[in-house]
Amino acid sequence: MTMQVTVLGSTGSIGTNTLDVVARHLDLYQVFALSAHSQVDLLLAQCLQFKPRYAVMTSAIHARDLRDRLAQAGCRTEVLDGVDALEQIASHPDVDAVMAAIVGAAGLRPAVAAARAGKRLLLANKEALVVGGQVFMDAVAQGGATLLPIDSEHSAIFQCLPEDASVWPQRVDHIILTASGGPFRTREPSSLRDVTPQQACNHPNFSMGRKISIDSATMMNKALEVIEARWLFNMRPEQIKVVIHPQQIVHSMVQFNDASILAQLGTPDMRVPIACGLAWPERVASGAAPLDFSKLAALTFEEADARRFPGLHLSWQALRAPEGTTTVLNAANEVAVAAFLGGRMRFDQIYHVNAQVLEGMQPQSPDGVESLLELDAEVRSYAEGVIAACAA
Repeated sequence: MTMQVTVLGSTGSIGTNTLDVVARHLDLYQVFALSAHSQVDLLLAQCLQFKPRYAVMTSAIHARDLRDRLAQAGCRTEVLDGVDALEQIASHPDVDAVMAAIVGAAGLRPAVAAARAGKRLLLANKEALVVGGQVFMDAVAQGGATLLPIDSEHSAIFQCLPEDASVWPQRVDHIILTASGGPFRTREPSSLRDVTPQQACNHPNFSMGRKISIDSATMMNKALEVIEARWLFNMRPEQIKVVIHPQQIVHSMVQFNDASILAQLGTPDMRVPIACGLAWPERVASGAAPLDFSKLAALTFEEADARRFPGLHLSWQALRAPEGTTTVLNAANEVAVAAFLGGRMRFDQIYHVNAQVLEGMQPQSPDGVESLLELDAEVRSYAEGVIAACAA
């Protein structure tokens, strides 16, 4: 029997890679539903190829366009719109697995819906944990969901850890997340004042969306991954370390109490962790090229120092603060990145906005998804004020 899969954010890089893996194994996986925000052309092509039961667009105008064009093509996919529809396709009784790949806090509600419905939840939306924290993990526990990380670093940690999570505290000393260092790894911080969005989006190893590319350039992507790792693996902040590894062949490592280290290696191709999540505990072909050790010149590692990567170190500050502070950091960063991409502030001001908002907001501990989203909205408004002051 084929696994019925919903792909949330199917037109993004993770979504398209997921469908690439699915297309290689149509005897194992069938697309139940797809979602996008506004990319009608690509979602139309995906619907015509995979013929899902549902397609969701969060924009009602774009949903009407998609509905008309699918009807003209004779495709019977039913088109829905809005956030409620995302929750519907994430929790539908006929769905077995959900790829949660919507970028940002917008992905929280459908990811929680999938968790509460007990799905195999392939989590590529790190903000679900950064924003959701304990609320999200409680939903996973209550629903009996199977939570599988898709970020290459967290997938690597997951593969290196013992399958029995109850033994982790007795065996694991710490985990080590690797980071490429982004496009400005060797640049002096003082030289980043006039960086353009195009330069910041030029990642050395991956072709990604604009928001995550900027996060990689500031190392805020790794800061969010530190927070995500705390929840995924129930680690204390001091048990999570980061090293710069420009080649991105070692995707992450686990150091055990006896000082031995296990690492997961592979070519930098997101189809590898996606295939791992879809098939776990089995393994299926991902389509990625195998690693050829004879062609590797070197594997190098560097310190992720706070002077060069100050944004990264905000993660440990937020984790040691009251619950809800990681929500503050994520919302501030989303607003700051959007302001930079929109030409409203400089690249080097992203860190300062994040730090100022983190310092200025004192959140109450959230007790559910709605309170998290209310806090998120409050922080965004506050961050806009900080950005306006920067531009003055």
